Amino acid sequence: MLTTLGRYLLRNNLFLMIVCMGLGVFIYLLSDMFDRLDQFINAGLGIDIILLYFGAKVPLIISQIMPAVFLIAMVVQLSVMERSRELLALQTGGVSYGRLAVFFVIYAIVWSGIQLGFSQHFGVLGERTSSRIWAEDVRERQVDRETIHDIWFRDDRFIVFFREADVGRGEGTRINIWQLSEDHQSLVWTITAPRFSAGRAGWTLYDAQSVSSARFETRHTPTLHLHIEQDLQAFAVVGPAAKPTELPVWQLGSAIESLRRTGSNVEALRTAYWEKWAYAFSILSMALLAMAVSSYRANIYVNITVSLVATFAFYGLMVMGATMGATGMVSPIVGAWAGNVIVSLASVSRLVWVTSKH
Repeated sequence: MLTTLGRYLLRNNLFLMIVCMGLGVFIYLLSDMFDRLDQFINAGLGIDIILLYFGAKVPLIISQIMPAVFLIAMVVQLSVMERSRELLALQTGGVSYGRLAVFFVIYAIVWSGIQLGFSQHFGVLGERTSSRIWAEDVRERQVDRETIHDIWFRDDRFIVFFREADVGRGEGTRINIWQLSEDHQSLVWTITAPRFSAGRAGWTLYDAQSVSSARFETRHTPTLHLHIEQDLQAFAVVGPAAKPTELPVWQLGSAIESLRRTGSNVEALRTAYWEKWAYAFSILSMALLAMAVSSYRANIYVNITVSLVATFAFYGLMVMGATMGATGMVSPIVGAWAGNVIVSLASVSRLVWVTSKH
C-alpha cells in the first residue's frame, strides 16, 4: 500500500503528466493537421475520415513523447516542491532525498513497463490504421497526379527497375529489365529503354536495346511489348512496403530469428529490437535526470530549459548509438542502450553526491 507521501507524490505527478501530455499531443496534432489538411481537402474526404485519421495517430504520438512528458512533469513537480520548501520540510521530518529517489525510480520502472506495452500494441495499431487511411483514402484519390521514382519489382520472369513514371499517364523513363529463363535459374536478356508505357495489356518499351546473355548479341527494337502485369498505380497507392523495424517487439524478435537462420545480416534489426526496449525504459533514465536537474536550483524555468536541452541531447545519443549498432561498429544491444546508460550514470553520480550532503 502507498503511504500518505506516496499518494501525494503520485497524485501530483499524474496531474502534471496529464497536463503535459495533453499539451504535447495538441501541439503535435496541430502541426500535423496544418501539414496534411490541404491534402485531405483536395482528396474530398469527409470530416469523419479526417477525425479517424488524427484520432488513430494519438496512441503513436503518446508513445513517442511519453519519456519527454515524464521528464518535464517530474522536473516541474520537484521544482515546485523545492521552491515551496516541501523538500526541506520532508528532510526535516526524516524523509531523505534518497528515499524520494527510490520512490521515483520504482514509479518510473512501472511506467516503463506500461510504455512498452502501450507503444507496442496501441502505438503500432494506431500507426497501421493512420497509414491505411492515408494510403487508401488520401493517396488513392491523388494517384492520377502522382510521380514515382526509383522503383524495383519482379513480375514472373522479369526483374524491373525504372527511374521515373507518371502514374496518371502510365508512362515512364529510363527502364532496365532483366529477363530470366523459364526455370528462373539464368539470365536470358538484359533490356534497356529511354521510355516506356504501362497498361493492362502489358508494358511497351520504345527504342529498346536488348542484349542476349547467351549469344552476346544486341538487338534494337523500336517498339518492344512485354507481358508485364504490374500496375503503376499500386506503387503510388500502397507506397513503400512495411518495414520490419515497425513490427511490435514480439513479432520483430521472431522475424530476426527467422532471418538469422537463413544467414541474413540482422544487425540493424537487432538494434531496432533493443531500441524498442531501451526507448520504453528511457522513462527510468528521465526520472533520474529529472531528479539530478532539480537538485541544482529551484528555478522552474531554468530547470525546464535544461531538461529540454538534455532531452535533445539524449535523443541524439540514442540515434548515434542506433547507427553504430546497425552498422556493426558496436554490439546492437550496446548501441541501443548507450543513451540510457550515459544519461543514467551521469544523473546517478549527481544524485549520489546530493544524497551524501543530506
